[in-house]
Amino acid sequence: MNFLGLSGSLRGASANSALIRAMRECAPENCTLSIYDGLGRLPIFNPDDEQRPGAEVLRLTAMVVEADGLVIACPEYAHGVPGGLKNALDWLVSGEAAVGKPAMLVHASPRSGISRAALREILKTMSFNVFDGEEIEVALLGRKPEDFAAILDEVQTRRLLQDALERFLRFAGSD
Repeated sequence: MNFLGLSGSLRGASANSALIRAMRECAPENCTLSIYDGLGRLPIFNPDDEQRPGAEVLRLTAMVVEADGLVIACPEYAHGVPGGLKNALDWLVSGEAAVGKPAMLVHASPRSGISRAALREILKTMSFNVFDGEEIEVALLGRKPEDFAAILDEVQTRRLLQDALERFLRFAGSD
């Protein structure tokens, strides 16, 4: 199966992006995790532009359609979902790309509960099939970016990420 990883952060040294990359590196043999990297290049959503969305919106939509599921890592900004991620999701709202698509949330902070709930509600409203299994959390908040690799390379962390992807594989395969 091929999953699409999406980090809700535009920060160059993002903990959430590091988490998605670590998941790609420890994906089980029967799973690939591609990463969408165009969040900052998407135009601001305007319903008037849906009939002529532009190349980056078409690229995002195609990647979502082709994926067997989404793995989303999202920071919390002022108790909300970051605007860039919400913008990306808004571009998918009126199409069929999200309908029934399995989605799993992973987190790089234990203090993102409010945005987690908001993101989960957004995804369910959009008709994503949200994996309600145990949410994966790797506490990178407050750590220096140069420390992310060591934390994400720990045996127990890699096992946690691999187990999460295996559970999500089973969930996504049950559709």
